[in-house]
Amino acid sequence: MKRPSYRRFALFTTALTGTLVALGVYTAATGSGLACSQQWPLCDGGVLPQTIPSFIEWFHRLVAMITGLVLVGVVAAAWRGEQDRRTALYATAALVLLPFQISVGAITVTLNGAIPWGYSVPTHAAHLLFALSIFTALTLATITAYRGHYERSLFDRSRLAVGAALLLIPTNFLVSRVSPLIEYGPPAQGAFALTALASFAALVAAAVWLPDTSLARYRPGVFVAGAAVFLVTLLGRDLVVYTDEARLVNGLLYLVAFVATAVVAYAAREGAGEERHSLA
Repeated sequence: MKRPSYRRFALFTTALTGTLVALGVYTAATGSGLACSQQWPLCDGGVLPQTIPSFIEWFHRLVAMITGLVLVGVVAAAWRGEQDRRTALYATAALVLLPFQISVGAITVTLNGAIPWGYSVPTHAAHLLFALSIFTALTLATITAYRGHYERSLFDRSRLAVGAALLLIPTNFLVSRVSPLIEYGPPAQGAFALTALASFAALVAAAVWLPDTSLARYRPGVFVAGAAVFLVTLLGRDLVVYTDEARLVNGLLYLVAFVATAVVAYAAREGAGEERHSLA
């Protein structure tokens, strides 16, 4: 059997990390993060969980452990293989951040246990910021690993990435706490995390590819959209008291993200039309 290529391994690791983040959000939303009797790494006084909430937290920890081992593997493969140095450095950055993410996660679920201030807003914020940083580093590692193996041109890839973000941002809005259409319960919060990460990854890819295309001057728009999506992701995790003012700011950030992305998407569409016309 032929071994998967490194780039597919990196892509799998990035997707697994994004899934882990969404699972962590779902776990927190169900209140299961504290279900293991405030113990870490044990659960309910032993290795295996005893209740459904405990199982959710235990399963989250299991996926986290697997993801950590896979991340170690992707870093080792990057340095041992014939990968671009940037790929190896991005993957290594994710691995360097991992112990901090694990430590903060352990603190988060020890409410009034080993760490009295474990279950607090600053700790949750740090946990999420480390997770987003690891995901971003792996996204960049994957993008650079695919360098030289893309079938589409830089322009086409940039256009597709921006187009994907343009679809994902409204989808993320629908499952966000701003939307009145869907209850912001645990399933919606998990979907919110997944679509937010997917939107952010698409914008990161566009930011990497745009400079070497005719759309280079629109790169700041991608950065603005990416920053707005990043802030929206933070606001979706109860890191501030969600007043009417916070809801308004959240909605405005979605508007900024969508409009900035739409401007770049329109420019890409016009550029594609000009390119086809010149080839005709």
